[in-house]
Amino acid sequence: MKKFLVLLLSVLMVVSSVLPAAAAYKNEYKLDIVPSITTGWGMGAQYFADLVKERSGGKINIKVYPNAQLTTGQQTNAFMLLRNGTIDFACQSTINYSPQIPELNLFALPFFFASQPDRYKAMDAVTQGRAGEMVAAAIEAKGGKFLCFGENGFRELTNSKRSIASPEDLSGLKIRVVGSPLFLDIFKALGANPVTMAWSDTISAIQQGVVDGQENPVNTFYPLKIQEYHKFVTYWHYVADPTMFVVNPKVWASFNEEDQALILQAAKEAGAYQVALARVGLDENDGGKNLEFLKSIGKAPEILDWTTTLQDCGVTITTPTPEQMQVLVDKTKPVLDAWRSKIGEELVKAAEEDMASVR
Repeated sequence: MKKFLVLLLSVLMVVSSVLPAAAAYKNEYKLDIVPSITTGWGMGAQYFADLVKERSGGKINIKVYPNAQLTTGQQTNAFMLLRNGTIDFACQSTINYSPQIPELNLFALPFFFASQPDRYKAMDAVTQGRAGEMVAAAIEAKGGKFLCFGENGFRELTNSKRSIASPEDLSGLKIRVVGSPLFLDIFKALGANPVTMAWSDTISAIQQGVVDGQENPVNTFYPLKIQEYHKFVTYWHYVADPTMFVVNPKVWASFNEEDQALILQAAKEAGAYQVALARVGLDENDGGKNLEFLKSIGKAPEILDWTTTLQDCGVTITTPTPEQMQVLVDKTKPVLDAWRSKIGEELVKAAEEDMASVR
């Protein structure tokens, strides 16, 4: 009997030495975002981290690193850093992952969504439809675990020089754009002088007049004080800017099934929060549902009317007429056509079918 017990113990020791040990949870998981925590993008990321910590009883501690700290200001490197494990979680714009995942340029096709009868319904149809599934698969094929979409908003134009409603108005203006060839192509087609610049350098460039203009969702203007330097805003909704909650696959695999479900649910709730923040006061067809949702989770924002808030700061807001919008669409159509094949014709067609289903 004694010999048997000694033999059994020896076998167990050998087995335990060759079996992989369960991965211990980290004391902190790093989550990457580009803007400040005070933007809708940042608040959604923090809400996700808070939900996960609360529901895991403090076992999973996600810390949000704003202002592109984890990418040292080079936000278009964000996906590579997530894939290699430098970054654990991310709430990132599709734009910033597009250099490595070309399918994500779908959302930055010029006036692709703005040309639809209801741009927000069109956007939801794509992110929640077949095209959204294809985008998620593309992210996972390149080495990221996709959780869900959130939203930064439709990107609008600001500048310090003049009201803009036509390509002629844009002529010669230095417009800061993210480091994406598609954005360069769009603004060159419109006659502007696009300048690629990391976000970490953008605010100082705006303050010093190094660039004449920039483009971002409206709900980022006020928190970043862009209205203090740019007194002209154009509502043209020219590209969409969804965010994505993504996690490093090895980090994801380290969580047990219960915690994976907890994290996924928290991401979906945080994504819905971001969507509502990005649309409240801007979606003219929402019937108040975005504000009601925000109230229901105790997250109603202080600013409910971005247009009036900006105008009270002395900002002139220009909305191109349908005829002027058509000129902008026509000017950038060669860019859209050229990028269809780069993104993938099947994906673009799937998005068009998704949008057609809600017209």
